[in-house]
Amino acid sequence: MKKSDGTFTFEKPNWNITPKVLLLVPLGILAVVGVLSSYYTVSPESVAVVQRFGRYVSTQEPGLHFKLPFGMDTATIVPVKRQLKLEFGFGTPGASNPDQIGTEPDAERDMVTGDLNTAQVEWIVQYTITSPSDFLFNLRDPAPTIRDLSESAMREVIGDRTVDEVLTIGRSGIEVEALAKLREMIELMQLGVSADQLQLMAVHPPRPVQRSFEEVNQAQQDRETLVNQANGEYNRVIPKARGEADQRISAAEGYALRRVNEAKGDVARFEELLAEYRKAPEITKQRLYLESMAEVLPKLKSKIILDEDAKQLLPLLNLGQ
Repeated sequence: MKKSDGTFTFEKPNWNITPKVLLLVPLGILAVVGVLSSYYTVSPESVAVVQRFGRYVSTQEPGLHFKLPFGMDTATIVPVKRQLKLEFGFGTPGASNPDQIGTEPDAERDMVTGDLNTAQVEWIVQYTITSPSDFLFNLRDPAPTIRDLSESAMREVIGDRTVDEVLTIGRSGIEVEALAKLREMIELMQLGVSADQLQLMAVHPPRPVQRSFEEVNQAQQDRETLVNQANGEYNRVIPKARGEADQRISAAEGYALRRVNEAKGDVARFEELLAEYRKAPEITKQRLYLESMAEVLPKLKSKIILDEDAKQLLPLLNLGQ
């Protein structure tokens, strides 16, 4: 406050704090904390595992729920309807799952094959939490445990195969066998999860020899292409040739059958003529002669018929024509 002489004086504020006020303030804070800690919300894709003084009490479905405040009840949200993913040997930026990416991707990627070669293997594992209580309470760190089990299964499977199988034709077999081993270990340890899928993302040889392996793979692909082309040409030409051969064989068999039948018919006619000839030789000879002439004469353009007494033939011929 400014006085008449120009100086300032400060008056001490009158804080009238009574013991009742001192008691109400912490009680109010305690009440607010109690209200805020007495309810929780569960999202549609999750459930809540409730513990009372650290002991499992119940599993609550999605929605708004109430619990004992001040930490007496704790609710742990577990996403049971969402498929979780673990990545090995690489990492996707912005992953929502904190355990999705390992701490040492390079170490996870490098593996030794059964023929003592090295390969760089990248894969993913997708799993779903089936029992929230088992997932939370059976092991201290369930997600890192799943990572360790998956890596163990993959290294065991890779170690039983040659580097050529790992890099080329054995990918699907590796996925199936590694997934089966992972499921067996998860069931044995009662982790409360279901391994849904294991998929190889990329398999590379070591960088110093990667170019040579790529050339080998390209040669194998070219070989398969040429084999497929040869098989296609074979399937196109061979059936056609077989069809033509069958057609010619059928035609030859038909011709042979026709010729045999014709020969048999000629033999039968000859035998009939022979029987008639033996009965009347002169009549049969004359009949055969007349039948032959009836067949031959129509084919001639000009005809000159002479009897046995004709002495001169030239006057009858028109030599000018």
